[in-house]
Amino acid sequence: MVLKNDVFKLIFSCLLAGLLIKAPQWFGLIADGDGYYMKNVSNSIFMGLSVYISLSKSNIKRKQLVISLLIFILSTVYINLLPKHENSDSVTLAYLHLPLILWSLYGLIYIGFDTKDSLKRIDYLKYNGDLAIITAVILIAGAALSILTIGLFSAIDMNIENVYMDNIGIIGIISSPIVATYIIRNYPLVTNKIAPIIANIFSPLVLVMLVIFLIFIIPAGKDPYSDRDFLLVFNLMLLGVMAIIVFSVTGTSINKKQNISEWTLFILALITLIIDLVALSAILYRLGEYGFTPNRTAVLGSNILILGNLITITVNLYKVVIKKQEIKKVELAIAKYLPLYAIWALLVTFLFPILFRMR
Repeated sequence: MVLKNDVFKLIFSCLLAGLLIKAPQWFGLIADGDGYYMKNVSNSIFMGLSVYISLSKSNIKRKQLVISLLIFILSTVYINLLPKHENSDSVTLAYLHLPLILWSLYGLIYIGFDTKDSLKRIDYLKYNGDLAIITAVILIAGAALSILTIGLFSAIDMNIENVYMDNIGIIGIISSPIVATYIIRNYPLVTNKIAPIIANIFSPLVLVMLVIFLIFIIPAGKDPYSDRDFLLVFNLMLLGVMAIIVFSVTGTSINKKQNISEWTLFILALITLIIDLVALSAILYRLGEYGFTPNRTAVLGSNILILGNLITITVNLYKVVIKKQEIKKVELAIAKYLPLYAIWALLVTFLFPILFRMR
């Protein structure tokens, strides 16, 4: 009966998320498809997730619900009222950083607004690792089903691709994290086994890839100090590796002590720290040469933030591999650092458009 009730909560949350993203277009209120999705997809996803988690909790506090709802409404109104400037980097940055704010709000809802318990933050990080894996699997399966469906209808001379993707496809994408959350909550024995396996496979592969990449930078003649596009790729790689380190730490801690995995993570964190220092020096060089812009300021702030996080992770991983400290300490260090990312996202989303006058 509990599982059946959870299915109803899942269906309701998915329908709500789909309705939030599609209703304005169905009623002809929105014409700008691509820009609309960029601004509102994250709102719909996190609103659907928040509703599902809230409905699944036995004790829901009215004050927390009201605060959460107000933040979702205000963020949606704000992001849609920002003036549309095609070449406005500060507005684009607001679009890109709003999901991080909503992710933080969803995290608060997930842990029941218990900000003092770091273990709950760790649980939220582990959940996000599982969520990423299960959502990816659902999206792959959904893509296969979509290709099959569109192909079958094309065989009888019915071209449904545009209608299907603009309605069923987008709602399916929006709903996939909610469905993944349902699976994680109801089938923990399955999902708990996936994260450690993925962590043990991917962290060594990423380490090897990173070392080979760094070796080939010099003969390739690439320079982050003078090549803007390469610096962008450099920073995107940094963010990706940082995410893998965090995910791998939470995945590794599920199992018993594994020396090889811990050493791999320590070396990976150390190399990533060096990469971040190079990227940071390149950003400072470009700031000195060309001055401050919204993008350069945002990248500078993000790199400083990641640098601080990497230092704490690397130091704690050193204690794990050399002084035999428990890897839980690394998780706690990561968990305590999370609010800084939320604060930075708030600044970029709400202050940058004003500070840089919508440039």
